[in-house]
Amino acid sequence: MVGMADQKAPRATTNRSTTPGSDTFKDYISSQWADRPDVLPEPREQAPFAADRRARLSALHPGTRLVVPAGSAKVRSNDCDYPFRAHSAFSHLTGWGSDTVPGSVLVLEPTTDGHDATLYLRASAGRDSDEFYANPEIGEFWIGPRPSLTQVAADLGLPTRDLADFEAVVSTVDAETLVVREADPDLTRRLDAVVEAAAEQSPASAATDADDTSPARATSADLARDLSELRLVKDAYEVAQMRQAVTVTGRGFTDVIADFDDIVAHPRGERLVEGTFNRRARADGNTVGYDTIAASGDHACVLHWTRNDGVVRDGDLILIDAGIELDSLYTADITRTLPVSGRFTDVQRLVYEAVLDAADAAFAIVRPGIAFREIHATAMRVIAERTAEWGFLPVSADESLKPDHQYHRRYMVHGTSHHLGIDVHDCAAARRDLYLDGVLEPGMVFTIEPGLYFQPDDLTVPEEFRGIGVRIEDDILVTADGAENLSVGIPRTVADVETWISRD
Repeated sequence: MVGMADQKAPRATTNRSTTPGSDTFKDYISSQWADRPDVLPEPREQAPFAADRRARLSALHPGTRLVVPAGSAKVRSNDCDYPFRAHSAFSHLTGWGSDTVPGSVLVLEPTTDGHDATLYLRASAGRDSDEFYANPEIGEFWIGPRPSLTQVAADLGLPTRDLADFEAVVSTVDAETLVVREADPDLTRRLDAVVEAAAEQSPASAATDADDTSPARATSADLARDLSELRLVKDAYEVAQMRQAVTVTGRGFTDVIADFDDIVAHPRGERLVEGTFNRRARADGNTVGYDTIAASGDHACVLHWTRNDGVVRDGDLILIDAGIELDSLYTADITRTLPVSGRFTDVQRLVYEAVLDAADAAFAIVRPGIAFREIHATAMRVIAERTAEWGFLPVSADESLKPDHQYHRRYMVHGTSHHLGIDVHDCAAARRDLYLDGVLEPGMVFTIEPGLYFQPDDLTVPEEFRGIGVRIEDDILVTADGAENLSVGIPRTVADVETWISRD
C-alpha cells in the first residue's frame, strides 16, 4: 500500500534527481532543528456531527467491518497530480475536508454494541528520515508538514493510528468486509486480492457459502447506497455550510459583473469569467465545486459548456453555472443568465421570464410531504405551456405533457432538480424510491433549475429565438412548513438583474 514512512516516491525520476546522498549531507540535514511542540487543537465544529453520522451508519451494518478510504492524489500528467480532494463519504464521516491527508482510511470495526472507529493516516515523518527532503510526493520539504496523530485525533474527535498499522487490517479482511470501492481503486484491488487468496485456500468454505440459504449479506454497493442516503437530510452543520457556500458564490457572480468591461474586450472572454469566479472560490473557499460553465451567446445552448473559450459580446446573454466549494467540501450550485449589455432584448426577456415562471412555480409547491418528482412536473407544465403559446409545439401543452409525447422537452432535456451538499450531485447512489420517487423532508437541500435552449440551427423556432439559452438555478432548503430559497439574494428577476449589471 502507498504510504509507509520511508517509502520512496513511486514516480520519482531518478534520471534527473540531484538530491545529495552522502552520509555527511544526511547527518547535516537531519540535525539542528528546533523542537516543534505538539499543540493540540480544539475539536472542529463538525466533529460531533460526523460522530452522529458514523453512529447511524453503524446501526445499518451491525457486525460488519466498514472501510472508507479518503483516496489518493490522481495523476494529471507524468509526475504532476490534480489537487487532492478526499472522497465525499470519507469527509462526511470524519469531518475532515480540504486539509485531509491523502491516503488516509477510516475503519469501523464491529463490536458487540456497534463499531469502533479508527482513522489511519500517514504519520508525520521525522527530520532524520529520507522522506523529509527526498520524497517530492509526501516529503515535508516539498509539500509542507503533516499534522501529528495526536493533533488529528484532537481535531476530529477520532482515535488515530499510523497508516503503517493499517496493514494489519488488510491482512485480515474477509468477504464480509465492506469497502467504498471507488474511493481508492488501488486499495480496493489489494483488499480484493486478499479475499480471493483466502477463498482459494478454503474452497470448501466457499462451497458452503454458495449453498447457504440465509438472507443475502450486504455488499459494498449497499454501503455506497447507505452512505448516499445518509446525506439526503442535512444536519444543522451542513445547512449552515450550504448557506455560507451560497453567500460566497453570490460574491463570485458580482465579481464577474464588475469585470464585464474587460471580459467583453477579450477574445476569450468566457475564460475571464471562469478566472474571475475561480479567484473568488480560492479566496473565500477551497475551490470551485465543479467546472464553471461560462456560456455566452449560442454556447448557452450546450448544457455542459466548460471549454469557456468564446467571446462575450454585448447584446448576447451569458449563462454562468458556478458554485464555490468551502473547505468543508460543501458546495453551492447556482446559475444566472445575464444580458451582457445590461438590458434584455424583447425576445430574451420573453424567454427569461418563462424560465423564471417555471422556477417560481416549482418553488411554490415545495413543502414536506410532497414527492420530489412533483417539482420537475410543475416546472415542465410551465415550459410546455409557454412553448405551446409561442407556437413551437405541434400539439397543445396538455397533449405534449403526456408521457408518450413530450414535444416540449426538445427545448429542455435535463431534469429540474438534484440533491446538493458535499457533492454537487449529492446522494447519487440513493435508491430511486428515496430520491426521484421520495418524499420531501425538512433539511433536504436541492436545486431548482429549469431552462429553455433554442439551438442556433433549430428550424422549429423562429429565427429570433435561435441561439438563446436561459437557465435559472437556485438552491432550496426544505423547512418544517415549506421551503427557503437560499440563493434568492442573488438577483434573479429581470429588473433586479438589469440593475445588478448596469455599468452606467
